[in-house]
Amino acid sequence: MPYRPPLVPYETFVADPPDLPVREPGEDGVATVGRAEVVATDEHGVTVKAALSDGGSLVVRLDAAGHGVIRVRLAEDPQARSRSARALPLVHPRAHPAAITVDDTHVLIDAGAVVAEIRLDPWHLRFLTPDGRVLLDQDPGTRDISGRRRTLPFGRSSADGAPVAWHESFVAFGDERFVGFGEKFTPLDKRGQRALMWNYDAFGGESERSHKNVPFYLSDRGYGVLVDSGMPVQFDVCQSTHSAVQIIVPDDLLDYYVLAGPTPVEVLDRFDELTSRPYLPPKWAFGAWISSGFYPDSQQRVLQRARRIRDRDIPCDVLHLDCYWQVAGRWSELRWDDEAFPDPAGMLATLAGQGFRVCLWMNPYLMTDSPLYADAARAGYFLHRADGSTYVADVWHGSYPASAIVDFTNPDAVAWFRGLLRPLLEQGVAVFKTDFAEGVPADAVAHNGMTGVELHNVYTLLFNDIVADLTEEVAGHRTVWARSSYLGGQRHSAQWSGDVNATWPGLASTLRGGLSHGLSGVPFWSHDTGGFHGTPEADLYVRWTQFGALSPLVRLHGTTSRLPWDFPADTERDAVAALRLRYRLMPYLWSAAVESARTGAPMMRALLVDTPEDPTAWTTDLQYRLGTDLLVAPVTDPSGRRAVYLPTGDDWIDAGTGERHGGGRHLRVAVPLHRLPLFVRHGALVPLVAATGTVGDGPFDDVTLVSWGGVDARTVLHDVDGDTVVQALRDGDTLRVRTDGPLRVRRLSVVGDDAPRRLLLNGEPVTPTPFTPWFPPD
Repeated sequence: MPYRPPLVPYETFVADPPDLPVREPGEDGVATVGRAEVVATDEHGVTVKAALSDGGSLVVRLDAAGHGVIRVRLAEDPQARSRSARALPLVHPRAHPAAITVDDTHVLIDAGAVVAEIRLDPWHLRFLTPDGRVLLDQDPGTRDISGRRRTLPFGRSSADGAPVAWHESFVAFGDERFVGFGEKFTPLDKRGQRALMWNYDAFGGESERSHKNVPFYLSDRGYGVLVDSGMPVQFDVCQSTHSAVQIIVPDDLLDYYVLAGPTPVEVLDRFDELTSRPYLPPKWAFGAWISSGFYPDSQQRVLQRARRIRDRDIPCDVLHLDCYWQVAGRWSELRWDDEAFPDPAGMLATLAGQGFRVCLWMNPYLMTDSPLYADAARAGYFLHRADGSTYVADVWHGSYPASAIVDFTNPDAVAWFRGLLRPLLEQGVAVFKTDFAEGVPADAVAHNGMTGVELHNVYTLLFNDIVADLTEEVAGHRTVWARSSYLGGQRHSAQWSGDVNATWPGLASTLRGGLSHGLSGVPFWSHDTGGFHGTPEADLYVRWTQFGALSPLVRLHGTTSRLPWDFPADTERDAVAALRLRYRLMPYLWSAAVESARTGAPMMRALLVDTPEDPTAWTTDLQYRLGTDLLVAPVTDPSGRRAVYLPTGDDWIDAGTGERHGGGRHLRVAVPLHRLPLFVRHGALVPLVAATGTVGDGPFDDVTLVSWGGVDARTVLHDVDGDTVVQALRDGDTLRVRTDGPLRVRRLSVVGDDAPRRLLLNGEPVTPTPFTPWFPPD
């Protein structure tokens, strides 16, 4: 049984995972690989027959799945695949040549940046760098002085004579750090935690439960491990024993990949090669999204809201309409509430003329009160129970009527669902917020025969694929605003952190979740700015908006209003100033986004991404780099004070005070409410534009390039019309800046104590443009 804290109500969910069997005292049931013999080799890898400790045998296959990637499979059937693959494949390996060496005792599989070494008798597997350093070493199965098993080694476990799970264990070095596993709201370093790959409605985003699980982790020793399974895989990261990472896979085989670095960026790049490249949203998606909030709405209110946003000069590109664009109690039938929205086509046209895109909330459930329910149930469009009846579940936790769950394994149900969405897109809706999708119960049955356990995690991928495909077909882009995800979900941009609490601790846990998700291959992430549940106090609203404005994407949304004018005037002023700073930084943000889409590295970068050799970077989880040149440290309590760690390798300039600090040190800072701790890398070249009401789709024009320090520097800036190489060379009192590419740089600014007296832009003298501070004076 899972641990339940005493005297605290235990959270239950209609889609809780099934428990694995608990061993009785003295019971073993573990069959481990003891020795092996080579059966076949080819240009990609080796197949061996493994003898088990219980007298049985299994097949082990190791092969190269890319440069620096080795795949390991343990199964009865060499052709076995994960049960979740009946819905869709999660990993897409490609055959890669490997250098294979076999002798009487050992096998070597050389995949370039990583080498697998097998000792045949007794069996042992480890992974090495090309120069022979151990990256990853199998734990052979530890027992204590009484003979009790402490770890689950390479093999499988049975209960009542039937296999229930496969497992692998790796030695964890005493100072090794581990990050990843999806959007986890727990501390960034997962050592001492048990990560369960099961999507939950995460109830506030402040627990180990997650809407987005990714069975993948990174180690500070320069490798990553990816498990190909949609089942509820468990990673015991030095929790049961401080000396091992144990992986338990309740599936039909064990199938995992070791990805060499040595850097996190290289590991994430290899991860993308196996799973998918991140989808780059269109430019407008990086503007501000402002929501109606989770309360009744109408066409009149939407139009008034839009006009007020423009009249008050609040930057905004997307208006989000939450649940109440539909009839209350009939969610999600995907039809306008005709009384509240009598002319949606006219409303959408008016908003488009004002420069707004519109996002509509939806989910893959249908409330039983909907007039669509009876016919859809008769047609078999929903998940069902074992007796064939429609599965009606309390996916709203008692807050709203129970709902049926659309069965996306049924082609007819997919066609029906697309038919509900298409008219909305054709009417002018730009994008959908794909909410929920964590609610597939374990005992549900799908059209294609999958059980709820098999479908649960991958259901969200089917859901978001369908919405993204149709959006691309009609609207020309694949953007969704998704709450749940799983392995490969970086193809669904964007993702947000769910229904977080509007509290200071909620802000901090949200930040941890975003950093964790970014280290799991998902660069385009956001959150409900201001917090979702409850009403934020004024200071929290400002601090959260500052965090949101310097996140990959930003949306203001909650159960109550997050509209700036519904807060005190000085609160509105400070929150809107943060959004305007975002719009000034848009060329920098877009350039960072393009780089993330190409490489898989996060936009919101945990410090370890750029300084993996810095031990402190692997545990620092309440600050981040936005792109490579900005260091953001959101304020997470009302005092305005916090500790900031400046990473090694660079000096950093305080964007609020202009003060320069060396890297590799901690600062204690106190900042007034109108600004947050924000530092710029000394030597950075940061492009800026004037803050306008919308981002637009075309190339940036009239760009000011700011040299932070006035020193030699080089960067590559990306835009929709191509890449621009920018080179700055300091020669005495002259700074020569040359651009090679289409970016329209018109002006130069220099920040720093040693500013040059003379500036040349592409060989022509220019007058230095006075730098406009990013924050008002204190």
